[in-house]
Amino acid sequence: MSVIRVGLIQMRMGEDAAKNLAEAEARIAEAASKGANLVVLPELFLTPYFCQKEDPALFDLAEPIPGPTSQKLSVLAKKLGIVLVASLFEKRAPGLYHNTAVVLEKDGSSLGIYRKMHIPHDPLFYEKYYFTPGDLGFKSFDTSVGKVGVLICWDQWYPEAARATALTGAQILVYPTAIGWHPSEKAEFGESQREAWELAQRAHALANGVFVASVNRIGHEGDTSGTGKAGLEFWGNSFVSDPYARVLARASTSHTEVHVVDCDLSQIEYTRRNWPFLRDRRIEAYGNVSKRWAD
Repeated sequence: MSVIRVGLIQMRMGEDAAKNLAEAEARIAEAASKGANLVVLPELFLTPYFCQKEDPALFDLAEPIPGPTSQKLSVLAKKLGIVLVASLFEKRAPGLYHNTAVVLEKDGSSLGIYRKMHIPHDPLFYEKYYFTPGDLGFKSFDTSVGKVGVLICWDQWYPEAARATALTGAQILVYPTAIGWHPSEKAEFGESQREAWELAQRAHALANGVFVASVNRIGHEGDTSGTGKAGLEFWGNSFVSDPYARVLARASTSHTEVHVVDCDLSQIEYTRRNWPFLRDRRIEAYGNVSKRWAD
């Protein structure tokens, strides 16, 4: 297939998982009706972003893969004839949990999973408490619409992750995401933080000659004070970049939106012929990249 039609589902999450799933299903159907053949949901779309606190009871939100949600989405993918990427809180075994994306083919079958490799631990992003780092490595999935590389949120900042995934043949890197501002910092740092987030990913597209699709959530979550100064404000701005780092589409900061974006895969060959970064890599000189520090 020469063109991937990517559907970005930017949405708000409430407390009711069943309602979140129903909303996601409706938006997936909307994307498919607009011609999308690859649809991507935000990170951990089934619930609010629960990693704002460390609470052992929240492990009850996890489910196995395959499990109830992935099976429902499998049925939907088959009904709509789309490839679907969905990020879920995976219960792998008692006491062992991952932040995991499942890739579903248009016939409803599962092509496999990707487990988030880079796990943050910052104020209100206490993910190391919940998620075991991924152990499946970086890979792409050979789907009916093209080779799709899947990475998740914090993975976005690491050029090594993008490169390693691109080297498996990925034509598009998709990033289910949950990223936002601490409201108290927004006035001073907000726009520069958002720009840095987008710039890092567009650089991955350029350096590797691939498309990048990043899908974020929206809304204010976690503030119970009523002041609007606590919790997290997720900044949306889901976007698609082409291999030249040009933004093909960008969603708003605060609205639920469905965007369908054409990604012409022939641009990959054209871009890499003119900017042959993969050709000119000095792979014999990169040993220090696999070290924590070049002592």
